[in-house]
Formats: sequence, C-alpha cells, structure tokens
Amino acid sequence: QVQLVESGGGLVQAGGSLRLSCAASGRTFSRYVMGWFRQAPGKEREFVARISGSGVSTYYADSVKGRFTISRDNAKNTVYLQMSSLKPEDTAVYYCANQQSYANSWRDWGQGTQVTVSS
Repeated sequence: QVQLVESGGGLVQAGGSLRLSCAASGRTFSRYVMGWFRQAPGKEREFVARISGSGVSTYYADSVKGRFTISRDNAKNTVYLQMSSLKPEDTAVYYCANQQSYANSWRDWGQGTQVTVSS
C-alpha cells in the first residue's frame, strides 16, 4: 500500500493562489496515475484533476479548468496542484489518490488538506 500525504492547504482570500503537494511513499510512483479530489461540507467528493505517470497527459474538471494546474515530480515522488484565481466555492478538503491505470479504481488516498477561500 502506498502512503500519500497532502500538505499546503490553508486560508486564502478570493482571487489568491495556493499550491498543494502530495508526497507518496514507495519506489513505483511513476507507474501511477495521480489525481486530486475535493469534498466540501455536506457535498460528495468530486474529481478535480489527474495526471499520467509520465506527466504528459492531464485532465481537469470543468469547474477548475484554466485556474488549476496539476503537475508531478517523479524524482521527488510528489504531485502538485497549483490553484489560482481561487473562489469561495473552491473551499473543501482536498485529497490526492492514485490508480494503476485509467481503467482501475482509485486505490490509495491521503488524509486530506483543508483549503478555505474567504470572500
């Protein structure tokens, strides 16, 4: 099992930026597709973005397209989520997860990091 640890959350004003990090354990990080999800109070967890093992391919939810950027550093076993032009509706706990391929379920999950955007 891969351990995933998110960091970088916090309180930011609307229009501001934050960068989240997710550090993974193990030696096979580059084999996994990595994704970011979020869950706001009273709502279901929703997909935010994903990135292929090589980092070449990315995909975003419409709600964050053009504002968020997912990237990864396989040498550091870390995936990032750069969030810009933040809105109050981006307030949520953000989670990272991995999957062995797009056909597989998301397997391992981090504990989450809180992002709060004030208006």
